[in-house]
Amino acid sequence: MSERHDAVEVIVAKRDGAELTDSQIDWVIDAYTRGEVADEQMSSLAMAILLNGMNRREIARWTDAMIASGERMDFSSLSRPTADKHSTGGVGDKITLPLAPLVAACGVAVPQLSGRGLGHTGGTLDKLEAIPGWRADLSNKEVFAQLEDVGAVICAAGDELAPADKKLYALRDVTGTVEAIPLIASSIMSKKIAEGTGALVLDVKVGTGAFMKDVDQARELAETMVALGTDAGVHTVALLTDMSTPLGRTAGNGLEVAESVEVLAGGGPADVVELTVALAQEMLAGAGVTDVDPAEVLASGRAMDTWKQMIRAQAGDPEADLPTARHTHDVPAPASGVLTRLDAMAVGMAAWRLGAGRARKEDPVQAGAGVVWHARPGDQVTEGQPLFTLHTDDEKRFERALASLEGGFDIGGGDDYSPTPLVIDRVSA
Repeated sequence: MSERHDAVEVIVAKRDGAELTDSQIDWVIDAYTRGEVADEQMSSLAMAILLNGMNRREIARWTDAMIASGERMDFSSLSRPTADKHSTGGVGDKITLPLAPLVAACGVAVPQLSGRGLGHTGGTLDKLEAIPGWRADLSNKEVFAQLEDVGAVICAAGDELAPADKKLYALRDVTGTVEAIPLIASSIMSKKIAEGTGALVLDVKVGTGAFMKDVDQARELAETMVALGTDAGVHTVALLTDMSTPLGRTAGNGLEVAESVEVLAGGGPADVVELTVALAQEMLAGAGVTDVDPAEVLASGRAMDTWKQMIRAQAGDPEADLPTARHTHDVPAPASGVLTRLDAMAVGMAAWRLGAGRARKEDPVQAGAGVVWHARPGDQVTEGQPLFTLHTDDEKRFERALASLEGGFDIGGGDDYSPTPLVIDRVSA
C-alpha cells in the first residue's frame, strides 16, 4: 500500500507547478478509485494538471497507477502474436470494422476492446450493434476463445480494466478538463496496456472533425502515448491522419457497417481502403509479421470470411439486412463545380442530430440514422443533384441536421482544390 497523503496537499503541489511524487500519484489514484478522494477534489487536481502539465515520469506513473486500479489481461498463451489499434475518434471512422478481420486473416490476433460514441464521433460498438443479434459484452473466457478460434474480437472493455479511468473519464467530461494531454494519453494508454496487447498502433486524428485541431498538438499527444507504450514494453507507433474531411461516404451506425462490408468485399471508398491497409501494415510489422501483404489479403476476400466468423461468434447475423431509417431527405448541390471542401465536424454534427450519436452516456442511438455524401472533395458536382442524403426515424430532426451542414462545404472551380494527404506523419519511439 502506498504512503498516506492528503488530497489538498497533492492539489496544492500541482496548482503551484510542482512535480507530483510517485507516492503522491499512487495514493491519489488509489484513494479516488476507492471513493476516499471526492469528485470535487479530483476535479480540482485535473484542472491543475490541465493548466500546469506533467512531465514524462509523472504521466508514466499516473498511467501505471490507473492500470494498477484493476486487472490486466495476458494474451501470451495464444498461439499467435497480438496487435491492436486505437483511434482518437473522427467522423465516418469505421476503420476498426474492416481492419480487425483483415489483420486476423494475416495471422495476427486482434483483441479490440472498444467503446461507445459520445457527441459527434461514432462509437465502434454502436456501429456493430446495428447488426441483428450482435452482442458487445463478452467474458474474458469468451474473448480468449474467440481470439484463438477466429483471431479477432471487437467487444466492450470489462469493468475491471482500469476502473480509475472510467471514473476520471466521466469527471473530465463535465469539468472542462478533457483537453489535458497528460490525462488523454494516460486514459487511452492505461486501458490499452491493461488490455495486454503485444503491439499497438495509434491513429491520432487531426483537423476540424477531430479532437486535436492542429498538427503540433496532435503530434505532442502521439509522442506522449508512444513513449508510454514503449516504456510499458508494448511496441507502439502512431500515425497522424487527416480528419478535416470525413472518412468514406457515410456517417451513422448501420450505414458505416454497410460501407465496411463493401471494403471487405474488395470495393468501398479509396480513403477507407488506404487507411485500413496502412494501419494493417503497421500492426503486422509491430507483431513481427512482415511477409504478408494486407492489400492482397483484402482483395482476396479472406478478410471477409474472418469478418463473418467474427460477427457469428458474437451471435450476430452477417447476412441479415441492416436497419434502415424510416425517413430520408436529399440535399441538392446549390451550384455546379468542384466540391473543394467537406467539413468533417459539420457532417458529424448532422449525423448526431439525426440520431446516430448521443449527448449523454445513457442516451439510445438510432441504428439507421446518419448522413451519406454523394461527392468527396475533388469530385465534380452538378447543381440540383443530391449532395447529401439524410437518414432518421424522426422527421423533426431534419431541420437541425440541415442547420449543421450550412457552411460545411464549398463548391468552386477545379483550381480551388488541392488534395491533402490522408496520412500526415508517423511517430515511433
